[in-house]
Amino acid sequence: MSTAVVYDPRFLLHNRPGHVECRERLEATMQVLDQRGLLDRLQEVQPTAVDTTHLLSVHHEHYVKLVKEVAERGGGNLDPDTYLNDQSYDVALLAAGGLVNLVETVLSGDADNGFALVRPPGHHALPGRGMGFCLFNNVAVAANYVLEHRGLSRVLIVDFDLHHGNGTQEVFYATDKVLYFSTHQYPYYPGSGHWSEMGQGEGEGFSVNVPLPAGVGDEGYGRIFDEVLYPVAERYHPEIVLVSAGYDAHWADPLGMMQLSATGYGYLTSVLKEMAAEFCEGRLVFTLEGGYDLPALSNSIAATLQTLLGVEVEDPLGPSTRAEVLIDDIIVHVKGAHRLL
Repeated sequence: MSTAVVYDPRFLLHNRPGHVECRERLEATMQVLDQRGLLDRLQEVQPTAVDTTHLLSVHHEHYVKLVKEVAERGGGNLDPDTYLNDQSYDVALLAAGGLVNLVETVLSGDADNGFALVRPPGHHALPGRGMGFCLFNNVAVAANYVLEHRGLSRVLIVDFDLHHGNGTQEVFYATDKVLYFSTHQYPYYPGSGHWSEMGQGEGEGFSVNVPLPAGVGDEGYGRIFDEVLYPVAERYHPEIVLVSAGYDAHWADPLGMMQLSATGYGYLTSVLKEMAAEFCEGRLVFTLEGGYDLPALSNSIAATLQTLLGVEVEDPLGPSTRAEVLIDDIIVHVKGAHRLL
C-alpha cells in the first residue's frame, strides 16, 4: 500500500500565539513523524490554492469575500473562537486545495490512501459562517469536487473528531450523494449531532450521528465502528471514504473528556482501511481537524499513518487509566433509527 501526505510550511503561517489551534500542532506532528522514519515512507503531494469554483460549491460568495477582507485588514475574529491573521485567507485556500489535490492523487491511482496535514481545520465551517476555529470546510469542498468533477455519486464522510461537524452535516443534509457519519461528545460544542438528526428530503437517513457521553474510549469507539459504521458503509457502498480526523477525543486532550488512545485511533484506522478495501478499492483520505494536546495529537496521527502503511503502532502515552462508560443503549438507539438491527 502507498500512502500520500500533504504538508507545507505555509500551514504554519495561520497562527495566533496562545490559541489552542496553533502552528505548534503541525510542528510537533512533523517532528514525531520524522523521528519515527515515517516521512521517508510517505509520498508527498504538493498543495495549491483551491480553485474558486470548488470553494463556491460549498461557501457563499459574500462569506469568502469577508474572510479575504478581514485578512487583508491584518486579521481579526469571526467569532470569539475563530481568528484570522494577515495570512489566514491564503493559508485556508491552500488547506482546501491541498485536500482536493490529495483526493485527486488517490482517485487517479497514484496513491492508495493519504492524509492531508493541513490547517486551519474545516468541519465546523458553515456555507456562510466560520466557527469553531474553522474558516473553509475542507472536507465538504473535497466531497463536492469528486461529485461534480470526477463523476462519483456516493461519498462517505466519517468524522471522529471530539466535536460534531455541524458545517459538514449542514452542507449535505438534504442529499443522498454524501453519507455523513459522526461520533462526538454530546451535549457539547457546537450543540448539534443528536442521533435523531438523520437528514431531510433526499438526504433522509444519510446523516448518521452517534452522540456519546463523556468517558468513552477505545472499546466503545471500536464497537461503534464495528457494529454501526461498517453496516452503514456496507449498505451505502461508497465510492470513496473521506475522514475528518480530529484527535481531541484522546484521553490527554484539554478540550474533551473522552478516553481514546493512539492505539485506539490505530484500530479505528484499521476498520476504515478494511472498509475502503472492501467497498471502494481502498480509496481512503484523511484530513486533519482537531486535537490540542501536542504529544497526544502527534502520536495519534503517527498511529493513523503507521496503520495505513501496515506497520506496528507505537503508543508512548498508553491507554487511559479510567474505566470506560458503557454505551449499549446508544448503539441500540442508533441502530434502530437507521434500521440496522
